Amino acid sequence: MFKGMGGLGDMAKMMKAAKDMQTRMTALQEELTRITVQGESGAGLVRAEATAKGELTGLKIDPAIFKAEDKEVVEDLILAAIKDVQKRATERTQAEMAKLAQEMGLPADMNLPI
Repeated sequence: MFKGMGGLGDMAKMMKAAKDMQTRMTALQEELTRITVQGESGAGLVRAEATAKGELTGLKIDPAIFKAEDKEVVEDLILAAIKDVQKRATERTQAEMAKLAQEMGLPADMNLPI
């Protein structure tokens, strides 16, 4: 492309690579809003669902746990399920980022901004 122009050809390659990375990062951002992860607590009595970006999208509670005397236990189970799904969302995002980094020839553990 820029044959005979020294480092300009390398600069053009770097600019193209940066633009490709930006395009792929934007696509990944959108994909992370469509990927769902699930977390649970109390052996499945409370289940939470979120996007891979960590946005809580659903909460399911088994009616068997609704007893007035168990109020604090239920609150703890709900909180635990939400924390579990948030952790899984973070893990999924990190896995998707590592996959993208590897596809682009970068180290899998490279922290890409998202």
